[in-house]
Amino acid sequence: MSIKHSDGSAVHPNGGFRNSMSFVLACVGSAVGMGNIWLFPYRLGQYGGAAFLIPYFLFVALFSLVGLSAEFAIGRRSRTGTLGSYEYCWASRGKGKAGYVLGWIPLFGSLGIAIGYSVILGWVLRALLGALTGELLTAESAGFFSEMSTAFGNVPCHAAVVIIACALLIFGATKGIERVNKVLMPAFFVLFLVLAVRVFFLDGAEAGYAFLFVPKWEYLLQPDTWIMAMGQAFFSLSITGSGMIVYGSYLGADEDIPKASVNTAVFDTLAAMLAALAIMPAVFAFGIEPGSGPSLMFITLPRVFAQMPMGRLFAAFFFLSVAFAGITSLINMFEAVTESWQTRFGLSRTAAVLLCGGIALAAGLFMEDGNVVGSWMDFITILVVPFGALLGAVSVYYVLGWNNIESELLRGRSKPLPRFFGPLARYVYVPITVIVFILGIIYHGIG
Repeated sequence: MSIKHSDGSAVHPNGGFRNSMSFVLACVGSAVGMGNIWLFPYRLGQYGGAAFLIPYFLFVALFSLVGLSAEFAIGRRSRTGTLGSYEYCWASRGKGKAGYVLGWIPLFGSLGIAIGYSVILGWVLRALLGALTGELLTAESAGFFSEMSTAFGNVPCHAAVVIIACALLIFGATKGIERVNKVLMPAFFVLFLVLAVRVFFLDGAEAGYAFLFVPKWEYLLQPDTWIMAMGQAFFSLSITGSGMIVYGSYLGADEDIPKASVNTAVFDTLAAMLAALAIMPAVFAFGIEPGSGPSLMFITLPRVFAQMPMGRLFAAFFFLSVAFAGITSLINMFEAVTESWQTRFGLSRTAAVLLCGGIALAAGLFMEDGNVVGSWMDFITILVVPFGALLGAVSVYYVLGWNNIESELLRGRSKPLPRFFGPLARYVYVPITVIVFILGIIYHGIG
């Protein structure tokens, strides 16, 4: 006897999200990650301050409404994850096997990100421990980072991150994901809000607010502003052609997918803004040159915390909140791979999770050197993930077709979709995914 949702639709063998809020929190957990924390604050100031927010908000609205919605809808429609969803789309054209083969590309993207992400999260855990002991703030931060980002330089923390993610998933798919995100995502927002309030009272913080929010309107005339806003919005929402599909497969038919997509984008954007408010004013208050990427998180910010009253406490708050954001994202990456291996190869839940985690750890151990993992993440995020997202957009809106996916998007809604939804998806969103892929190669990464 198959299990049913309250609306009568079949539940995925792994279970289903209990309600829309649980689903949105899980999706926000996947979307909120390193890009919100170590890239968005600097990019906001670098490309025009408040002026940058205009194209950024426009692209977030577009990508969430028709991009996230597509991935959620095909997951719910096929009631399976990455491999099954692509097979389902292409089977509508009599080419299910081709779809199955293509589905391995975005699935590899999820596994590839998970490999590199677990290395970086290992650094976060090491920094958190250093903040708690005081070692991070008493040592030279550049030296601390160099030590842990060498070959096999952070094995215990790296392994701990993978073990934690696997343990959380083994003890339940949707139930485990719901429980983790119901605790960690609110905690993330609370911790960053505390940091943002504390930073507000620092002498000299106003220079950071000026960097972030004084509009430099001339930047709107520069193509790079629009390109970087597009890339930041695209990657921040975790549109990969894989991870959000599996969460969609756990969604009941009575849930409004476009509404859930927009809610996910709103919370993801709030997280990015909170990160900006907590980081950049503090950096400017102490006269330290801002940057982006690992140098901002592991070198610049420890120098800031070392000069702040109660800096040790706030450093611990910061890295704890980053760890919360990171583990919820890593769980989504593991779940995308795990679900496909469960349903495709008939593996048990435990076996699929352990296999995924084992591969991620085994491969990641050889990438603990910062230069190595950086090159790997460039390859995955510049080539594999954008191409996987492009495959997803084309498979849903062109191969499966608008009429089929429209019926899925209408399920759970009390109102019809706006008339512009279909044309916007097919003639604006899909071409933009092509542009994101091409520009990512030309610019060596835009998100």
